[in-house]
Amino acid sequence: MEITLENVGRRFNREWIFKHINYTFSSGKSYAILGINGSGKSTLLQILSGSLSPSQGKITFQNGSKHIEIDNVFQKVSIAAPYLELIEDFTLSEAIDFHFRFKTSLNNITAKEVIALLGMEKSKNKQIKYFSSGMKQRVKLALAFLSDTELLFLDEPCSNLDSQGIDWYLELVRSYAKDRLTIVCSNQEVEYSFCENQLRIIDYK
Repeated sequence: MEITLENVGRRFNREWIFKHINYTFSSGKSYAILGINGSGKSTLLQILSGSLSPSQGKITFQNGSKHIEIDNVFQKVSIAAPYLELIEDFTLSEAIDFHFRFKTSLNNITAKEVIALLGMEKSKNKQIKYFSSGMKQRVKLALAFLSDTELLFLDEPCSNLDSQGIDWYLELVRSYAKDRLTIVCSNQEVEYSFCENQLRIIDYK
């Protein structure tokens, strides 16, 4: 899987958030999109996921010799981000079951195994709205990592996680990010320390 950006830019009103990005993201590699808060990292990630159109330039998605239409990219993407909310009236078990109606689970992992990986067996019947912010973030990350998709997009993945949660996140990376195209938006090194490649938003202002 490859995502190629040709002269891509995005503006809001008359202000350019970034422009003239020429870059290729390839499967089996990990990338960090770096910049201060408000620099445009999340905006670029939304363009890469096909949920936002660039104001200029062209983005193409290629799977081997097969071109993927932008309207179908969502089928290839798993994403965990602060602006994507869980359905809070669902219990944990219901949230997992609902998610995997739309995404195929990685290695046929079961809801019971997901809950065990989260360490939340005692909370499986608790509604998400009663979870702490750290618990919600763990759920978001688990659902993204455990979906069978070629593209794994993580925006500020360690938000609301304590040191134990950060270690848990890094273990997910080691176990489930291999052979995928992984992109992390961050300004915290611990979140992207494993990424071999870096794209700095400031270079495209």
